[in-house]
Amino acid sequence: MNAPDSTTFDATRALAEIDTWLAGPVPAGGPTVDEREPYTENWLASHGDGFVIAELWQGRDLLGVYDQEWTAAQEAASGHLDELTRALDARWGSHREIGTRIPVCWAEGDPPLPPLYAQLRRLDALGTLHVWGPVRAPGGDADRWLSVSVNQIDGDRPFFLVVAVTDRPIEDLEDEEG
Repeated sequence: MNAPDSTTFDATRALAEIDTWLAGPVPAGGPTVDEREPYTENWLASHGDGFVIAELWQGRDLLGVYDQEWTAAQEAASGHLDELTRALDARWGSHREIGTRIPVCWAEGDPPLPPLYAQLRRLDALGTLHVWGPVRAPGGDADRWLSVSVNQIDGDRPFFLVVAVTDRPIEDLEDEEG
């Protein structure tokens, strides 16, 4: 995996990581469990009811970064997502985009979020999801759904890319509102 404090993005490496996650196990149920680096306790991945979420890249810390330099960091992160999206579109056809308005606006007392969205919300990984599926990784034995997104917890924190792999369709929660 890319180091959590990495600023260099490698699309080939990110695509290989996506293939590894696609071909790997996805829990059919159970509680969400975080995978962390042993010494730093930095988050690496989460495994839960029908999903795996993992970090593909994290940019540099933006504390004290403003104006053009901050905008350049945002554009670079979006560019990394665009590069991955083009490669995955070439592999599996056009993606669809799913907004995250419902998880962003979710409040205590609302009906529970599906486990994937609850974990994305907990991780502050609420960027627009670029979704493909069903797809199968090279050498994989099961259909999976995949999303990638660029995220930022707040303006001083690094931008980061995550992949989510599921064993069920990634649905637009806004469609459930009717």
